[in-house]
Amino acid sequence: MAITADMVKALRDRTGAGMMDCKAALTEANGDIDGAIDILRKKGIAKAAKKAERGASDGVIATWLAEDQTAGLIAEINCETDFVARTDDFKALVQFVLDEAVKAGEAATEAWAKDPAGPIQPRVAQLVGKLGENMGVARIVRFAGRGIVGNYIHMGGKIGVLIELTGVTPEQAQTAAFKTLTKELAMQVAAASPQYARREDVPADVLEREKGVYRGQMEGSGKPANVIEKIIEGKLTSFYAEMVLPEQASIRDPKVKVSETIAAAGKELGATIGVSRFVRLKVGEAA
Repeated sequence: MAITADMVKALRDRTGAGMMDCKAALTEANGDIDGAIDILRKKGIAKAAKKAERGASDGVIATWLAEDQTAGLIAEINCETDFVARTDDFKALVQFVLDEAVKAGEAATEAWAKDPAGPIQPRVAQLVGKLGENMGVARIVRFAGRGIVGNYIHMGGKIGVLIELTGVTPEQAQTAAFKTLTKELAMQVAAASPQYARREDVPADVLEREKGVYRGQMEGSGKPANVIEKIIEGKLTSFYAEMVLPEQASIRDPKVKVSETIAAAGKELGATIGVSRFVRLKVGEAA
């Protein structure tokens, strides 16, 4: 497969590796960028294991919660500049998107937002004509039916989090202890960017890929196979501590795990609290 300059640049943006290293890795991986990332990681060249955040567009992240907090929405509405994002016209568009998404319920998806026959696209087109910037709804996520939903907006709407907790009654959900926990967990997601709510949520292929990278790093070490497997298990523990919310160190106190914070709140409320799911959106990631 021919390796283009754009492919090399994309890999470099995601890993921080040199141009020649990126080209060699892409050639070895036959043009597959994820495979090339693994190759660079095994060689210790890649500076990052995950995608670099893309910020090609501006706009805001906005959220809505039902009064009883059993449902919630989060949406990314984009424009080209922060100047437009701060105008009253754009703020009105954001509110319109949330209002219409609430009315639409489960039908409120990205496809729904981009449908020319739907309520959103004509309003967007009208504002594009008025302000002269490209705009659109990049992402919409809706949580309902599994528990109590919380939200958090950071950096004036540049990062937003929607999180859903289980194990509490409607009465317990109104307590200060639970509300504090919900906010703390949403802030944790915003700051530490975990990918999964539980270990069980990590896909098997992701784990196998990580193990493959770790094995590749120890090739030629001369260590016995059983020792290598133990080292891999230790590395996976570190992987979980970075990627799984309850296993992260708290942003408030690195000596405390998030799971301990959840357990302490549960003990105070007499409930077994769990995180069913969450989503973290940052303006520009979907561009």
